[in-house]
Amino acid sequence: MTQSPSKSAQANKPAAHAVPGLLALAWPIFAEQLLHLSTGVADTLMVSRLSDQAVAGLGSAWQIVFMLMMAFNVLAIGASIVITHHLGLGDAEGARRLARAAVSTNLCIGMAFSLLLIPVAPTLLRWVQLSPEQTRYALPFLQWMGGTLFLEAMNYALSASLRAHGHTRAVMWVMLGQNLLNVGGNAVLIFGLFGLPALGVTGVALSTAFSRLMACGALWWLSRSLYGLRWRHTDLLRVPLPDLRRLLHYGVPAVLENVSWFGAFMLITALSARMGESQLATQTYVMQLANVVMLGGVAMGLANEILVGRLVGAGRLEQAYAVCLRHMRTGLVWTMVIAALAALLGPRLLALLTADAEIQRVGATLVMLGLLLEPGRSFNLIMINALRACGDARYPAGVGMLSQWGVMAFGAWLLGTHFGLGLVGVWCAFIVDEWLRGLLMLQRWRSRRWMSLAHRARAQSQASPSAQSLPVISRTFA
Repeated sequence: MTQSPSKSAQANKPAAHAVPGLLALAWPIFAEQLLHLSTGVADTLMVSRLSDQAVAGLGSAWQIVFMLMMAFNVLAIGASIVITHHLGLGDAEGARRLARAAVSTNLCIGMAFSLLLIPVAPTLLRWVQLSPEQTRYALPFLQWMGGTLFLEAMNYALSASLRAHGHTRAVMWVMLGQNLLNVGGNAVLIFGLFGLPALGVTGVALSTAFSRLMACGALWWLSRSLYGLRWRHTDLLRVPLPDLRRLLHYGVPAVLENVSWFGAFMLITALSARMGESQLATQTYVMQLANVVMLGGVAMGLANEILVGRLVGAGRLEQAYAVCLRHMRTGLVWTMVIAALAALLGPRLLALLTADAEIQRVGATLVMLGLLLEPGRSFNLIMINALRACGDARYPAGVGMLSQWGVMAFGAWLLGTHFGLGLVGVWCAFIVDEWLRGLLMLQRWRSRRWMSLAHRARAQSQASPSAQSLPVISRTFA
């Protein structure tokens, strides 16, 4: 069918906002995510001065918080993808409208979670089978954190929208400021400096809450200044239904996959706890290091998603195909370099965190296994984000959930518990899961089956009407 001149001109229309190249986008995302994770690393390092049991309790509580925060990613992931499609079309107003919808809905979800987490915290901690001593540290932290989840919900949506507009450095600077506030607050509240009471693990929660509040204010200001986001309280009551459906279409499968991974990982954490308290502490310490290495793949995946999403919006699918494969190779090299550095420095870092010789010995072995694990995880992250950016969100989610439970969780039990290999067996299951999913995602990309979905996604962006003509969801709060 011959394309009409108006549509042809629109397809060739450049994006309204120029966006940097892959590495220019990726390194601030890497720094931002590193700063985000360093909050947990700093918390772990400071709490390790109390006891290894405090570290294990805090680590398990953080896992619960992270799993709940996956719900905030539904709208954030959807907004990031759909905004890039609109920017690829040159529709800046549509991009702003979708950002408002994501922020408003995330705020509602966050407020509900904040009210829910406080009373159910003891039950959640029993599910991960913490010892009474570990629960004593974890419970107050988890309950205090619950009251500020709504701030984190808004932060997720605002950060995703800023990144989609290409402002990755702005988000990085906010995270730097948040971390400085968090570390300073930890030092004062954990150990009782300047005459204040020593609050221990509870001080970590209070410091994190305050730093989140400051970050939220900064992200609002940046969103208004850099891409003109305007938001009113009435936006909570008027969320465009077609926009919300599009956000959920991309976000729900991605978050289901993430929730599935965290669910499988929590089961593995429970299995690790049954291996002994030192094994759980080892898992907590090493996962902090592994998460830092993983950020290379996360950064490349998000940067690649931004660029591929804009190419989809502009209708340049063959270019998107070639660009993604090139970015995948770059990401693998980047991650392998970071994994090698972690393998060299890991034993020394573990020695700083704990004096337990058994934790140091097993932890050093796991860090070396990271040389096999992390390239596979990076490979997986880059390809999955590219497929989502093209509208192919269900395939990665379906394959991911099957592999996470059938390979990762079952393999961890089989190798770690049944065959008695302990944490080494658990990490071997991690390796097989990541590489299997990565290879399946690569096969999907090379098949080009996602192209029909990308055409559909672009057509939806082109057909998106103005905000005034959209039907709305009316919400009434008592």
